Amino acid sequence: MPSIFVPKPTPPLVLCFAASDPTGGAGIQADLLTLASMGCHPLSVITAITVQDTARVDEVLAIDAEWVMDQARMLLEDVPVAAFKLGMLGSPESMAVIAEILADYPDIPVILDPVLASGRGDELATDDMISAMRDLLIPQTSILTPNSHEARRLALFESDEDDMDLAACAAHLTGLGCEYVLITGTHEATPRVLNSLYDANGHVQTDAWDRLPGSYHGSGCTLASAIAAALAYGQDVPTAVRDAQHFTYETLKAAFRPGMGQYIPERFFWAQDAQTEGNA
Repeated sequence: MPSIFVPKPTPPLVLCFAASDPTGGAGIQADLLTLASMGCHPLSVITAITVQDTARVDEVLAIDAEWVMDQARMLLEDVPVAAFKLGMLGSPESMAVIAEILADYPDIPVILDPVLASGRGDELATDDMISAMRDLLIPQTSILTPNSHEARRLALFESDEDDMDLAACAAHLTGLGCEYVLITGTHEATPRVLNSLYDANGHVQTDAWDRLPGSYHGSGCTLASAIAAALAYGQDVPTAVRDAQHFTYETLKAAFRPGMGQYIPERFFWAQDAQTEGNA
C-alpha cells in the first residue's frame, strides 16, 4: 500500500523586526540563530543595514518605513505569528508603522529589546527614536528587556532625576503601559549579574548569574529572542524569562571570538556539545 503523507506540525513562528549585522553576532542574525536553536521558525523584517565588525558599528542605513511595513504586512497576511520580537528599528517613521501593525494584533506577545547603543557604546538611537519608542511601542509591549543603562535612559528621558534606582525605572516604564520589564544588570557594580523582572505591581523575581570573562556581541538580542521563543511555546512570562536566561548563559559560556573585537554567543552550543560527545 502507498504510504500516507502526514504533514509535520508547523513550529511556532516568531516575527522579528531588526537591523542586519554582517558579523552574525547581533541584530536579525542573532534573532534567527536563537529562535532556530530553540525550535521556532523565525520570520524577519529588516529595518536597517549596518556596516560593522565585532569591534564597532561604522554606519547605519535605515530602511524606508514603507518597505518595513510592506515586508511585515505581506508576511502577516500569509502566516500566523506566535510572537513579535523588536530590536533596532532604524527610524521614528519605522517605529510608527510597526506600532500600527502591532495594534492590529493585540493578542500576540511583543518582546522589545530597546537597542540604544552598541556594546562598545556606539549610539544607535536618537532622542526622536527614544521618544517614539516610549510613546508608540512601550505601551504595546508585553516585556521590555533593557540593560540598566537603557532602563535609566528610557525612564529619565523626560525627568530631571539623576539617581533613579532600577526599581523606580521599572515602575516608570510599566507606567508607560508595558506589562513587564526585565532589567539586566551586567553593567552594575555587583559581585554577580542580577537580572530583575518587574510588573505593574512591582518586583516579580531576580535571577543571579556568575560573571563571565570577556565582552559579548549580541547577548541582549539573544536573551530577548529566547524569551520570544519561550512565549511562542506558551510559557508564562516569569518562566519564559528564567528559561531564556539559562539558554543565554549557556551561549555565553560557549562564546567564541572570531575577530579582534567582542565574543559572539554560540547559540548552537548544544550541537557543539553533542559533536564533542560523538567524537569522544
